[in-house]
Amino acid sequence: MVVGMTLDTFLQQLINGLSLGSLYALIAIGYTMVYGILRLINFAHGDIFMMAAYFAYFGIAVFLLPWYVTFIVTIALTMLLGI
Repeated sequence: MVVGMTLDTFLQQLINGLSLGSLYALIAIGYTMVYGILRLINFAHGDIFMMAAYFAYFGIAVFLLPWYVTFIVTIALTMLLGI
């Protein structure tokens, strides 16, 4: 028996793909801007995104904060780290 994809599943996967593609586009734009201005590849973007993922993970899994509070704290901590 072949199980087909429902409309809900299709729309969820479409949204997932668009959000992940947008994240990839933001990273690529950051690399392009840095290389275009400095003519130097700077791989610090990956470190910043990695730390943001760690902040989000620890906020949700270790400190048991709600996701919306965790994302606000993650954005603030990542901004401080970037500065």
